[in-house]
Amino acid sequence: MSHLKLFAAAVKWHGIKLLRKQDIARRVFLHDQRYVSSGTSEPFLSGSNSNYVEEMYYAWLENPKSVHKGFMVYMNRIWTKSFSYFLARKWSSEKRFGLEGCEVMIPALKTIIDKSSEMGIEYVIMGMPHRGRLNVLANVIRKELEQIFCQFDPKLEAADEGSGDVKYHLGMYHERINRATNKKITLSLMANPSHLEAVDPVVQGKTKAEQFYRGDTAGKKVMSILLHGDAAFAGQGVVYETFHLSDLPSYTTNGTIHVVVNNQIGFTTDPRMARSSPYPTDVARVVNAPIFHVNADDPEAVMYVCSVAAEWRNTFNKDVVVDLVCYRRRGHNEMDEPMFTQPLMYKQIHKQVPVLKKYADKLIADGTVTLQEFEEEIAKYDRICEEAYTRSKDNKILHIKHWLDSPWPGFFNVDGEPKSMSCPPTGISEDLLTHIGNVASSVPVKDFKIHSGLSRILRARLEMTKNRVVDWALAEYMAFGSFLKEGIHVRLSGQDVERGTFSHRHHVLHDQEVDKRTCVPMNHLWEQQAPYTVCNSSLSEYGVLGFELGFAMASPNALVCWEAQFGDFHNTAQCIIDQFISSGQAKWVRHNGIVLLLPHGMEGMGPEHSSARPERFLQMSNDDSDAYPFSEQFEVSQLYECNWIVVNCSTPANYFHVLRRQILLPFRKPLIVLTPKSLLRHPEAKSSFDEMVSGTTFQRVIPENGLAAQAPHEVKRVIFCTGKVYYDLVKERKNQDLEKQVAITRLEQISPFPFDLLKEELEKYPGADLVWCQEEHKNSGYYDYVKPRFRTIVNHTRPIWYVGREPAAAAATGNKNTHLVSLRRFLDTAFNLEAFEGKTF
Repeated sequence: MSHLKLFAAAVKWHGIKLLRKQDIARRVFLHDQRYVSSGTSEPFLSGSNSNYVEEMYYAWLENPKSVHKGFMVYMNRIWTKSFSYFLARKWSSEKRFGLEGCEVMIPALKTIIDKSSEMGIEYVIMGMPHRGRLNVLANVIRKELEQIFCQFDPKLEAADEGSGDVKYHLGMYHERINRATNKKITLSLMANPSHLEAVDPVVQGKTKAEQFYRGDTAGKKVMSILLHGDAAFAGQGVVYETFHLSDLPSYTTNGTIHVVVNNQIGFTTDPRMARSSPYPTDVARVVNAPIFHVNADDPEAVMYVCSVAAEWRNTFNKDVVVDLVCYRRRGHNEMDEPMFTQPLMYKQIHKQVPVLKKYADKLIADGTVTLQEFEEEIAKYDRICEEAYTRSKDNKILHIKHWLDSPWPGFFNVDGEPKSMSCPPTGISEDLLTHIGNVASSVPVKDFKIHSGLSRILRARLEMTKNRVVDWALAEYMAFGSFLKEGIHVRLSGQDVERGTFSHRHHVLHDQEVDKRTCVPMNHLWEQQAPYTVCNSSLSEYGVLGFELGFAMASPNALVCWEAQFGDFHNTAQCIIDQFISSGQAKWVRHNGIVLLLPHGMEGMGPEHSSARPERFLQMSNDDSDAYPFSEQFEVSQLYECNWIVVNCSTPANYFHVLRRQILLPFRKPLIVLTPKSLLRHPEAKSSFDEMVSGTTFQRVIPENGLAAQAPHEVKRVIFCTGKVYYDLVKERKNQDLEKQVAITRLEQISPFPFDLLKEELEKYPGADLVWCQEEHKNSGYYDYVKPRFRTIVNHTRPIWYVGREPAAAAATGNKNTHLVSLRRFLDTAFNLEAFEGKTF
């Protein structure tokens, strides 16, 4: 391996030589010479991979120009497109996050795309931060210039619903002919928030989905490119999480090309304060990715490295990193003053000749172009920009959907609206239920020995199927299985989802005598069916949820579910929830039907295994608590207008229906399901086939149907609740013999709030106290959300009293006795019919 060490050191040293070719004091940027080789090897070279890189390196050393034939003319055409300079001239006081100092990024991306197209790639999905985004949209994706320029008009009115986003966050989807190869290529730049690197797993998820739907198992048709800043690449943990998905069977995208715009500064922070590693790209070493450090002021070296990187990815289908060592001519944005914090660095930058001028002088000196040709090309591009600028003044309306990064052709009408505003019944035939139940109870592979404990579980499933009842696991099985028959792909991902955190699912069977031999009965339902993907993920929430969100973007005709090990753990993916799932449609007109399954319930398991924090999802719901939304087709219209759906089902049948409804709706919304733990095996938490057969549907509200409903005028109290606490309340009501005096109504869909059905319930019991009961603490759970909405229904004429646990800082107690005492206390209050006498609301 000694020759590999020498080679790796040579690569590093060559990078330093490229840096030193510039006549400036680069040590100002390098801070303690962190880029100088230590003499040790980069540990990414092995076998044929290392031979390939070594050959490419020595080919460059022997004759740089011969390696990149035709490059000079190509560069001349690209570099003269001084897009950033035009923006600076027209909108000098606007934030543009221009590329000055790393203009080479545009031809670098072009080289990667051209080379990849040459090697058979048809679809490139990209993610990047804000710096250079407008330039990429204009000169790589080929977004119409007038649509970019009109974004700077402060009088531009939005035509689409939603809040929109700033121009340097928007995405784009475009199909065109690649000029270098004359082949059709599709480019998609994903919209993203300011949260740097958050888009990384989203891009990977969408790339995986596009490969999956094309049958591109080796990544020969679809690939991803991720652009990064140096500070974010080193500092953001989601980069590490995303790298660790890169070679997992159900998550690999068969190699990603990472391009790091290495400004050698992060906003105002020097590298020595921003990372502990020598290079910002060292995180990529965890997957043995080759890392090319190249001087961004040497365009020929950059083009060559990018060509090699594209060949590497498309030959070996592994990640590769290109580190563009550059500088940032201005501050973090054009309004920022970098001299406050890096005075010496920016004195040197101000002396630096722009690379376009420097390279043009070289081409002129070489005789490749003349000064006149160069000036004519500059003037030509400037005319193109001026003409587009003039046309942009005619645009008075902003259409956000023109910036859509993930279109769904044929799913909506031509105006981007649903083709209907109705949802068919979600039930299925009894024959179908029985067939799925029988397969779920079997081992459809011969000579496959399963665990004896699992045999008992399968026998219990078969017995339930014969008795026409389902528990939670079987209801889920039937929902998933019914989609597969209809050609709808189902993907379930998350930590331990194959078995289920609570050992209830068992969608993957393991042979007890043959290592790594497994069986997925769901894929044996019919000879002709859609595939079912169930995959245990890495121990990551942020990265994996982002990945599944991206997967769900690719097609509306798939049910994509992410399950948290416990609902409490979703908060490590809060960025994806807040910036993408909750607000994605409002910002980017991007529908998404991802399903979050969050185990939730106060069962004395401690503060980290109890609460999925429903209050956070409800706080971000966009329905107005003070407005009763009257409209035709109320149920579906309300779903269409909301930003997501939050449910807490109390029966397996309703869980079955809400999953079915997710695909049968004529649009897509994220679905947040607070799933049970103890109810998975609760003897009362079972449903009959009668609640799931053809003609049945999801129940947003399950009203009282016992003795209290038979004489509603005699009812003294109506308790409204959701989820598991219903079973505690029913048991306590029976113990106290209050089944005539107390009605219990369940909210299955909490948001958007079922105003219409609850209005009927409230009018049914005119003389009763109204109580909201929850097992969560008062400052969490649902009360703050439901209270003003109940008050709106009754026009503030009746109070809605709270019954539940007292406010607390922690989500739940870790002491079993304390848990039981607090449960006993609020159950006593719930059925004390005099508890609120004399109190004011």
